[in-house]
Amino acid sequence: MTRLYSKAHIRLSVCIEMTDDQFNTLDEKITALIALCAAMKQENQLLRAGQHNWQIERQQLLENNRQAKARLESLLTRLRSMEQSSST
Repeated sequence: MTRLYSKAHIRLSVCIEMTDDQFNTLDEKITALIALCAAMKQENQLLRAGQHNWQIERQQLLENNRQAKARLESLLTRLRSMEQSSST
């Protein structure tokens, strides 16, 4: 026995009549697909948040690196200056 709502006539090139089992199978697959989409959306949000955190950390590391480089260059300049003044 088929239910009224379980008959789907798709007019692409043929009409298809679905049995209750086919309809239930399709319904289960659609439900699983919806659940998968929701899980993937949540995972995507987590990945984007993680990416944002990594980008912030990267910017901080780049800034720390820039500051350390500037301090080293300053020290080298002072050392060269001291070396030149002691050799003259």
